[in-house]
Amino acid sequence: MTQTDTSMDAAPKKKGKLPLLLGVVGALALGGGGFFATYSGMLLGHAPEHADAAAPSALPDVSFVAVDPIVISLGAQSSARHLRFASQLEVQNPHGPEVSILLPRIVDVLNGYLRAVEVSQLEDPTALVRLKAQMLRRIQIVTGEGRVRDLLISEFVLN
Repeated sequence: MTQTDTSMDAAPKKKGKLPLLLGVVGALALGGGGFFATYSGMLLGHAPEHADAAAPSALPDVSFVAVDPIVISLGAQSSARHLRFASQLEVQNPHGPEVSILLPRIVDVLNGYLRAVEVSQLEDPTALVRLKAQMLRRIQIVTGEGRVRDLLISEFVLN
């Protein structure tokens, strides 16, 4: 019986606070290292752009040339009677005067193209992107490559 009594009388040893302290210090070190790695841009992206925010990039060297508004009468098969089209051309600054000289030819090309387009395409709201691309390509052929960057449609009204 003496052996059983001794084993019950012996209290279990208490663990020291050293493992708990090491765990807390390790967690703080890993958390701080993870924060620094993420904040500095080593993980998940780039560093914060505090210095770059003060200096905005320069605007492109472009100008806009207004195209005379075009009014096209539509056929009897359409619910609308006229198409009013107004636009501007985005050109590189040195080419602005050259494109302005060619405006009558540009209006002629746009007028001819818009008259040839079927009324159902003009009435389709999703077709404007396709029409714009076709018109821009025709304008670039007239003016020469590299002069006109974009066609900005300011008015496309069927009435």
